[in-house]
Amino acid sequence: MSTGSDHEAASPTGARPVARPTVVLGVTGGIAAYKACELLRRLTESGHDVTVVPTESALQFVGAPTWAALSGKPVATDVWTDVHEVPHVRLGQSADLVVVAPATADTLARAAHGLADDLLTNTLLTARCPVVLAPAMHTEMWEHPATQANVATLRERGVLVIEPAEGRLTGKDTGKGRLPEPGEIFELCTHVLARAAAGGATRDLAGRSVVVSAGGTREYLDPVRFLGNRSSGLQGFALARAAAARGAEVTLVAANSTLPDPAGVKVVRVETIAELREVVVPAAASADAVVMAAAPADFRPASYSEAKMKKAADGSAPAIELVQNPDVLHELSTSRGRADTVVVGFAAETGDATGTVLELGRAKLARKGCDLLVVNDVSGGAVFGSPENEAVILGADGTATEVPRGSKAALAHAIWDQVARRLQD
Repeated sequence: MSTGSDHEAASPTGARPVARPTVVLGVTGGIAAYKACELLRRLTESGHDVTVVPTESALQFVGAPTWAALSGKPVATDVWTDVHEVPHVRLGQSADLVVVAPATADTLARAAHGLADDLLTNTLLTARCPVVLAPAMHTEMWEHPATQANVATLRERGVLVIEPAEGRLTGKDTGKGRLPEPGEIFELCTHVLARAAAGGATRDLAGRSVVVSAGGTREYLDPVRFLGNRSSGLQGFALARAAAARGAEVTLVAANSTLPDPAGVKVVRVETIAELREVVVPAAASADAVVMAAAPADFRPASYSEAKMKKAADGSAPAIELVQNPDVLHELSTSRGRADTVVVGFAAETGDATGTVLELGRAKLARKGCDLLVVNDVSGGAVFGSPENEAVILGADGTATEVPRGSKAALAHAIWDQVARRLQD
């Protein structure tokens, strides 16, 4: 690991900051190559030592001077430049992370078959650090059996191949194959680097299917008014990012959140508890783990007004009758599609005359029937919208794990640590 600078990079797992992690950024010949400039900027500005290794075709989209200016280093595509330094071996050996964004179908094929005809593919063969590939291509190319077989091979070998996003491609085409947003690829890379630096397993959720809910549901009174809560979705999105970084196939059910889609995560947007249930319950039936981080509205109006409710002339307020919403967490815990699915719930408590925050949390754990319950003390509105969190993770087996105040990413990894341990039992 390079220690050529005192600059320290942020650690999303809460581990001690890592000094100048060394990153190789591979860029291949797709139209999305221009987006790698933003990824490079984020990596360098956060203190990473980045060497850009483009392919010859990548330079048709973004020239070498751009990469050199943004990284502060010369750029080469072949193994002959500075051959006395043996770059085709040295780069992979010394890197803390190799990330290729975008990774074309051709690059995936060459990597899967161990071909090494340029500097990037040589680097991939010599890398002994985590490798992240961010594919970008047309939908038909991504879905082709050859590409899917290559992806499966790479994943079996320990490479983190993230799922491409859905959206606008080149020309008028839309579909799956779009490069995830650079900011989200950056977030995933920082998760991977921090896990590796802390000595944690970087792919302990590989091959696992997980469902995460996030945000706060809304229950509408009329076309413009609703009952809701203060959940921002930050913790649920952090959980989705962390799971993806650890190799899981992630479905994120996001209720009323405007946060960007995490890289490599399938995102389903919903509004009400009924919509959330409609997505989560069938998805959970075959999942290895379900983490219900969303804050569902406990009640909804008994009736919905098709027209906007007007103020009364006499100043009186309308009486609103409420009915209880279905308890999705309890349903998932007691009617599991698979007996071995790990179910995690969240409890936002303030404590009252009936008990402390933890006492209320333990009672809720028993009542819900889940395997783990993440208990937050939200007195005074703490946690909501904050980038930080702290919690106690209660287990149905009687365990209690305190997670000190830190980033929501750190809490996310602490939760997945508990889930991974139970999946291995």
